[in-house]
Amino acid sequence: MDWYMMNCELLATCSALGYLEGDVYHREPDCLESVKDLIRYLRHEDETRDVRQQLGAAQILQNDLLPILVQYPQDKVLFDAVIRLMVNLTQPALLCFGKVPADATSRHHFLQVLSYLQAYKEAFASEKVFVVLSEKLYNLLQLDWEQRQEEDMLLIERILLLVRNVLHVPPDPAEEQQGVDGDASVHDRVLWALHISGMDDLLKFLASAQVEQQWALHVLEIISLMFRDQSPEELAALGQGTAGAEHGEDTRELETLRQRELAEKRTRALQRTSRHSRFGGSYVLQGLKSIGDRDVVFHKGLHNLKSYSHDLGKEPRRVPRRRQAAPESEPSRRSARNVRLFLRHFCQDFLQGCYNRLMLLVKDQLVREKAQQHDETYYLWATAFFMAFNRCHGFRPELVSETVGVRAFHFIEQNLTNYYEMALIDKKEATTWARRMHLALKAYQELLRTVQEMDRSPEQAVRDSSQVIKSNIFYLMEYRELFLALFRKFDESKQPRSFLRDLVETAHLFLHMLERFCRGRANLVVQSKRVRRKKKKPRVPAAPAQPSAAELEQLWEELAPQLQACLEGEVPLPEDVVPFDAASETPVEEQRAEALLRIQECLRGSLLPQALRLLRSAREVWPEGDVFGATDAGPPEETQLLREILLAPLPSEFPSEEEEDEEEEEEEQTVQVAEKEFNFLDYLKRFACAPVVRALVLLLRGYARNSPRTNHCAARLLHRLARQLHMEPLLFQLSLFALFHRLLSDPAAAAYQELVALAKFILGKFFALAATNKKAFVELLFWKSPATVYEMTKGYSSLQEGEGSTRSRVPPWTPQEEQELRELYWKYKEVEGGDIIAAILAQLPTPGRTRKQVVKQLVRMGLASSAKDFPRERKGTNIVLWTQEQEEELTRLFEEFQGSDDVLGNIMKHLTARRSRARVVEKLLGLGLVAERKELYKKRRRKSQGPGPGQAATGVPAMPAQHSSGEDEDSEEDEDEDEDEAEEGPMEEHWVPEEGAGQDLAQHLHQEGLAGPLRWLENCLRRVAGDREEDGVSHPVPLVPLTEENEDAMEDRRFQTLLRQLGLRPPASEQESFWRIPAALTPQQLRRAAASIAHHGPPGAPQDLPEPPRCPQDVAAAEPQPAGLGSDSESEEPVPVPVPSPVQPRSKRRRELANEDEDGGSSGTEPAPAAPCSKEDEEDEDPQPRGRRKRIRCLEEEEEED
Repeated sequence: MDWYMMNCELLATCSALGYLEGDVYHREPDCLESVKDLIRYLRHEDETRDVRQQLGAAQILQNDLLPILVQYPQDKVLFDAVIRLMVNLTQPALLCFGKVPADATSRHHFLQVLSYLQAYKEAFASEKVFVVLSEKLYNLLQLDWEQRQEEDMLLIERILLLVRNVLHVPPDPAEEQQGVDGDASVHDRVLWALHISGMDDLLKFLASAQVEQQWALHVLEIISLMFRDQSPEELAALGQGTAGAEHGEDTRELETLRQRELAEKRTRALQRTSRHSRFGGSYVLQGLKSIGDRDVVFHKGLHNLKSYSHDLGKEPRRVPRRRQAAPESEPSRRSARNVRLFLRHFCQDFLQGCYNRLMLLVKDQLVREKAQQHDETYYLWATAFFMAFNRCHGFRPELVSETVGVRAFHFIEQNLTNYYEMALIDKKEATTWARRMHLALKAYQELLRTVQEMDRSPEQAVRDSSQVIKSNIFYLMEYRELFLALFRKFDESKQPRSFLRDLVETAHLFLHMLERFCRGRANLVVQSKRVRRKKKKPRVPAAPAQPSAAELEQLWEELAPQLQACLEGEVPLPEDVVPFDAASETPVEEQRAEALLRIQECLRGSLLPQALRLLRSAREVWPEGDVFGATDAGPPEETQLLREILLAPLPSEFPSEEEEDEEEEEEEQTVQVAEKEFNFLDYLKRFACAPVVRALVLLLRGYARNSPRTNHCAARLLHRLARQLHMEPLLFQLSLFALFHRLLSDPAAAAYQELVALAKFILGKFFALAATNKKAFVELLFWKSPATVYEMTKGYSSLQEGEGSTRSRVPPWTPQEEQELRELYWKYKEVEGGDIIAAILAQLPTPGRTRKQVVKQLVRMGLASSAKDFPRERKGTNIVLWTQEQEEELTRLFEEFQGSDDVLGNIMKHLTARRSRARVVEKLLGLGLVAERKELYKKRRRKSQGPGPGQAATGVPAMPAQHSSGEDEDSEEDEDEDEDEAEEGPMEEHWVPEEGAGQDLAQHLHQEGLAGPLRWLENCLRRVAGDREEDGVSHPVPLVPLTEENEDAMEDRRFQTLLRQLGLRPPASEQESFWRIPAALTPQQLRRAAASIAHHGPPGAPQDLPEPPRCPQDVAAAEPQPAGLGSDSESEEPVPVPVPSPVQPRSKRRRELANEDEDGGSSGTEPAPAAPCSKEDEEDEDPQPRGRRKRIRCLEEEEEED
């Protein structure tokens, strides 16, 4: 923009600032007012940022503002105003426009503003400017908090923002293309000026000072911009070793290029003929067809035959913009050596004195949501960068202890999952979310590398800490499923190849660490989660209380005179009453019940004219069945009918029937958490899928540009799938074979020995399989699944006989079955009033077909347009009122089946008139036969292997335990409604043991060597009985076994049978680990139960000994809550109840609970060392489930034997 095209007022304001004469700037008297006017103009600029563009074209910042800043720093008011104006002028272009504009005009303005910002950044590459800023910031930081004014705080923040804005300006692409590595760019000159002025020392002071916590995010943002173009590995390697070692990677790259160039020269030399021929000749390529049926005629020399392709001369296919590969982020550029040395020293000082404290403050602000949106990206970048620098530069884990631990893994995994989900939801900003996801992935990768480096540490405490971290990470399912989700949802149009590179390297590292962790551990237990989907009916709100019969009789007596007046015509009846809703989706024929309900509501609301009109109108609409009276009904019949409707117990709402469509049912999802033994090969099999192989092939296409580490990780993953899983056909894909062909013909193939070996191995396996399976060549065109691999090697019909993963597939329809289905459809199509699908299912010769399969096949064959052509028949709406005979029948059936297990089910089977379960339940409640619905629940019986010893002897039924059987937990998803309600019935809470229950079983257990656990159980029961008598309060008390003998007894099936006979309750859910003494048992019942299991020895032996006196420790432990039963055995001293703590020694098992993530010391300067224990014994603070405790005990017994 030309200077003379500026706005007149803006031009006058700029002229009033002053003028530059040589190196001296002379300010005008109205300089301060002019600066304030410019700030006011910027505040009111339009969406094209015209004021900003005019000031940039006039170079106001370079020619006026910076000289004023340098020469008049003592004028506090003017200095403050100039800083405010420069912060506004240098703010990022994305902040001005909100986003990169899509239209050409707005994008032009955006690029214009960006060019002015790049000119500003070059002007700031001056030591004088940063010296003034550093001195001003230093003077402000010298002030105590009591002496600082609000203006001082604002000025500190504006100086930090100005430095941030200058460093944030992106480089000029033209300058980057012209320069080479090692040259000083504009960014390097700015960094050098910042270093010479001492600004870097002030930043380190702000990051480490206790009183400057509020600037933590500003400092971290500036530091991230300082190291924007740097690589932590290169900075760490700078200055270590000779110059040849520093440039070793460059030397290897040059050697690879040199080998490729020499090979190409040799190839061209071999292609040259000894004698030049004017005529190249024409050749026929046999076996290669042209457009027609003839062979291709080749008109060039034979030395050009290898480069022949059918695509020669064709225009390349244009790729749509939405499918183009995502652009790569800014490549790392090697700065000048002096700048890199300064940044290296900065990293060392920052790690030693600032890193842990700054990261703690930043994370606290992020967790408490005190930061701005997406500020966590700076935290993720700092985690990845400085941990990589520390790992490559003498690795000291205490310098990065704040970001090493389970909490750090959890924080990064949460953000990574959030970015992943947002990238799937917010399609327009998917590229932005992918960049954030890449930052989180690099931080996660660096955490894994740091933990791997801790395993190699010479210090035992550091190695123990790494074992604790790995046991927690590998135990949780979220960390194991993360890479599978990222592989499956990888989209090259949204995520760059650098993201795929880091994903492959991180997945390879995770698998390598997990495989090593599994070695030497026979039974590694991990957490697993399963989502259980269960269809349930939508809950119907509880109906209001129905009036009693006496109240309804009294109401009828009050309404009788008014009704007589309406019948005699004294009161006019309304004319606009319609008994049905024409706009409702329910057909008119099925709205009879709703009409009855409306008549009853009008009667109970004393609206007799409306009720009578509704009755007569409904009689005209639904004359069949005389539900609303006969057609010629007179006033007496109408009076009697209205009285019956008033007194009838009609439901206030009509819930959906059980026979309704599945689409009208809700779906309930519950997550079940359990533990299982981990198998590494089973986990690796989940990577054997097409998305993972496709991503690896995409990465290897650029093997020449990849680093040796990247090629190794990709080749190793493919080798795991092919060799460890024996799934070589998974890699039989044409695009991968084309890559192998290009690799094997590459002159520099010697530099990729690992990839060459993999290619030869896969090709050899393919040709061996092709010798027996001729369809293998066709299979090259498709990505394969494990089922396809099995069929390729074992035979294509091997999985269709009920084996493998196809056993749950729907059996295909044969031509004969399709013909039979077509004939049955045309046969029953013309039958009116019947269910076509039900008739077809009854006549189909092939058993096992479902209604849904038949409907889908009819639609697929074109006999029906959609599944809506076959609606299900709605039942239960034809009969509403109960006759006297039907009520007597219902009463008789209830009395007949009252003692059966399924009262309601038997009544439904034998009921003459078909009604829904809801109607029958309501009628039983209305007749007073049952008091509440739970009396009609189906009584569920546990499936047992046989009667226990106690049951056989005494005949005492076993205690029905809820959720104690795996069959109850893993019940089918489509259970009946009555079974679901039966599960929810609290049966065992009110179950009372009979006197002498379990006595014979206890004697058997005494004889089998369980005398100690029985005495412990007897003491627990007696103590709880005494506590309940003293306190007068009853609540469930857990039985906590503290000895191995008692633990083994609690896991014994016969001992558990005894507990059920005594009335004790097993764990009700995954959150409970111990059996409980129910609150419903009284002290007398508890003493009877304790007496029944007391040992009755031979004649002459002491029997019925008095209860031993309790120790003071027992009384003190029982006062707040009796939560620690199990320590009062006669054979050992009382042991106090253990309280969970970060580290709790146990002499019995010789192990400690060590979890540095849960205690408060994770933010220190050094990771908390774990106690010396075996690798299998690392636990969390929470009580372990029983299965895991048993595994730990077995391992400890093996160690003691060794």
